[in-house]
Amino acid sequence: MSAEGQLYKLEKETMKESVLHSLDGRVKLIVLILIIIYAVYTTNIYILGLLEIYLVTLILVSNLSLKTSALKILLIIPFGASIAVLQPFVHAGTIIYTLPLGIHVTSQGVMFMVLLLSRLVVSLTCVVLLSSWSSMQEVAESFRKLGLPRDFSMVFSLFIRFLFMFYDELQRIRNAQTTRNFDIFNQKIDYMWRLRQVAYTVAMMFLRSYERGESVYLSMLSRGYSDNSELYSDRNKKIGKSEYYFISTTFLIIICLQILVVFFLPKTVYLGVPTL
Repeated sequence: MSAEGQLYKLEKETMKESVLHSLDGRVKLIVLILIIIYAVYTTNIYILGLLEIYLVTLILVSNLSLKTSALKILLIIPFGASIAVLQPFVHAGTIIYTLPLGIHVTSQGVMFMVLLLSRLVVSLTCVVLLSSWSSMQEVAESFRKLGLPRDFSMVFSLFIRFLFMFYDELQRIRNAQTTRNFDIFNQKIDYMWRLRQVAYTVAMMFLRSYERGESVYLSMLSRGYSDNSELYSDRNKKIGKSEYYFISTTFLIIICLQILVVFFLPKTVYLGVPTL
């Protein structure tokens, strides 16, 4: 599937109709960022589990596929999990197992790994929810309405569109190389020659991106763009009752979870060791 097809498939989720899809983009952005901040702040594994249950409930209320959302999380999680899985071997603490070459596994390291993975799952669920609720353009617009400088929002808005174009450009270059029987992983070809071909590909991508950026800039100028141009409208759109209900509910849940930690779970343990 081409990058445009992947982009359409991704943004097709944002076209669904639900109470949460219709909320103001700023509210969705603030609520999910708030949940991520609290997930990073808390050190109680049970609280992270309850947060994940709340996010799963939001997925179901939004008429989103639970299976598709889970697959998206599983697709992204290896990038962060690669750091978490190292913690049992590098974190000091009580040794529970010794591997060959003197590598020790500690209970505190296992605890910290579980904590990092739990935080990662909650954060990625928030990211998947945001990408399913709001189109990329709406996210950029929401950041702009929240006070992000115009230049940053402009760069972000162009970046998310150019990213898919460059992916397609790279695919075309790779297809052209494949038709000429070039395989970067072919061990029979001299390594330095393969390295030069990769360097040529990178250089070609830089040239294509420069040319594309220049043509887009000229197109913007021909349509009257200047430093004072405003890309986004409805900056004074009022927040409705639904948005206030959503924010209040999320705040109330976070406050209740924190009260639960302070007064009812001060000595809660997981994996046999007190929480950090």
